[in-house]
Amino acid sequence: MDEKMSAPDFWDDPNAARSLMAEVNPLKQKMEAFLKLKQSLEDIDALKEFAVEADDDDMAREALTELPKWEEKLASFELLTLLNGAHDQSNCYITIHAGAGGTEACDWAAMLLRMYTRWCERRGFAVTYLESTDGDDAGFRSVTLKIDGEYAYGYLKNERGIHRLVRISPFDSAGKRHTSFASLDATPEVSEAIDIEVLDKDLRIDTYRSGGKGGQNVNKVETAVRITHMPSGVIVACQNERSQLRNKEEAMKMLKAKLYQIEEDKKKAEADRQYNEKGDIGWGNQIRSYVFQPYQMAKDLRTGVESGNIQEVMDGNIDPFIEAMLRGQKRDR
Repeated sequence: MDEKMSAPDFWDDPNAARSLMAEVNPLKQKMEAFLKLKQSLEDIDALKEFAVEADDDDMAREALTELPKWEEKLASFELLTLLNGAHDQSNCYITIHAGAGGTEACDWAAMLLRMYTRWCERRGFAVTYLESTDGDDAGFRSVTLKIDGEYAYGYLKNERGIHRLVRISPFDSAGKRHTSFASLDATPEVSEAIDIEVLDKDLRIDTYRSGGKGGQNVNKVETAVRITHMPSGVIVACQNERSQLRNKEEAMKMLKAKLYQIEEDKKKAEADRQYNEKGDIGWGNQIRSYVFQPYQMAKDLRTGVESGNIQEVMDGNIDPFIEAMLRGQKRDR
């Protein structure tokens, strides 16, 4: 690959050049991490040998202290090698939809939005709000984000699904316990060079006034854009940019990414479960439960991983759930 990139005619085809560079960079990152691990293990082995030869207890203790640190780095590297899908290194679009539960579900969608935003902050990922529809009394009916960061899609791809909340509702004067649902969809940002044909006759493009607080054009002209792909029923929208043209361009990128994802899912025989027959955002379809009352626990129903510190989970500590899915862990039946 380096030889290809060094060729004089490398940039004659800019799309192919960018595609190769996107493939090379994560490979280099993994190779460099591997070589660092290899070198540090050799250093620990050398330290251990010196300690034995010199009969030096302090040096032996240092070697024993360094080994667990190295094993933690090894576990992190192993996780990185599992992010080997075609688009795992890509940025990611996520959309959260409120499901069954009315106002409570809209508030739950807002809670999930906060949880994933906090997770992104922990990882240093950039978050851009693209579109949102407010609930009638609280929260969101839907919200779409773009997450920029290395392997953003690789980490978030298994968060696709329905999330269930059990708590005493702050919107219920009787203080009764309520169950609410919200769904999350994750799509990789894909190259503009992907071979996805989108015909103008298959699109319905609607414009409307952007929501939000102030700013030039906001709430004044119809800068927001919603695109419906008629054959598939996929709907995307963007209201983040100041101009209708930029919002349309971003919405088209999302549409192509979603259509590409559908085709990939079909190849993996998952399209029915994930899109066509995804099921209601309600009972029996959830991937994870978050229980606030009568006890506190977040539990992934696919892997069996659970946490009793629900507040920490809601503050963005969802890595144990993500890592278990990447490692292929299964719940005991």
